[in-house]
Amino acid sequence: MAAAREYNIDFLKYRKLCIALSSTLVLLAIISMIVHHPPLRPGLDFTGGTRLRIQFPEDVPTGEVRSALGAITIPGVDLTKSLVQDFPDLRRQGQFIKTITFMAFEEDEVDMVIKALEARFPGIEVKEREMVSGQVSREITRKAWQAILVSLVVMLVYISWRFQLRYAVGGILALVHDTLIPLGVFSLFRIEVNLSVIAALLTIIGYSINDTIIIFDRVRENMGTRKRKPDYYELINKSTNQTLSRTIQTSLTTLIPVVVALFFGGSVLRPFCLAMTIGIISGTYSTIYIANPIVYYWSLKAEALRAKARVRAR
Repeated sequence: MAAAREYNIDFLKYRKLCIALSSTLVLLAIISMIVHHPPLRPGLDFTGGTRLRIQFPEDVPTGEVRSALGAITIPGVDLTKSLVQDFPDLRRQGQFIKTITFMAFEEDEVDMVIKALEARFPGIEVKEREMVSGQVSREITRKAWQAILVSLVVMLVYISWRFQLRYAVGGILALVHDTLIPLGVFSLFRIEVNLSVIAALLTIIGYSINDTIIIFDRVRENMGTRKRKPDYYELINKSTNQTLSRTIQTSLTTLIPVVVALFFGGSVLRPFCLAMTIGIISGTYSTIYIANPIVYYWSLKAEALRAKARVRAR
């Protein structure tokens, strides 16, 4: 088996520049969410609307249904953002059923949509008609953000127990960075946020902390082999270089299919893939240039406090 390539890069050399850059990006993200109202542009999952379950007499491409919806003009209703979901399993059984979700709450507006679809696709049958209320959507929103906050708190506790508080704080601040950067992009460019974006953020949190923990674990291993007082600068750089091959390979193999899906996966997958692309890049960067410098500075401060305590004890 070929040995892993050895690197000798001084990552901590650029710690001040990178922290300044990240702080600026996070600040811009926060400012964007403060300036815009609402801070993020909510999708149908969060605003509510109407969901139709329609059976087609023949197999109609999903893109054709979206085009037909976009051609329907109803004052106050933007049908270009409608969600159209197909069911491949049912299609294989000879049932051509799709669900269409769009932001309309009035019965006459929904009737106009149905009539327009009936004119465009003769023979369709509305199997189910469901209203997604704003109250349900607000509950979905609340639980989505709760899931993110709870995951951060649980990881903070676990990493503090598994390693030390300094590692936990470094890891969690890196995760906050990885969450705010994609949200800032979505806020700045008014890209719609739906449940798939929340799923992407939770995936990013898991991906990023996994990468961070691997470096932290190597730092702890290297620290245990030293008999003298550790040089944290050398220790963190060495540990990061030892795990760099794995970091590059994991990031690239994860990023490539996500980027391909971003450009060729269609409008439904695009928000998810965009959030994942930003998150993977940000997560790889923050592990090296956010989490590690925080641990480094905290370790130096702890050593200085211990030195002062020893002087006083004398």
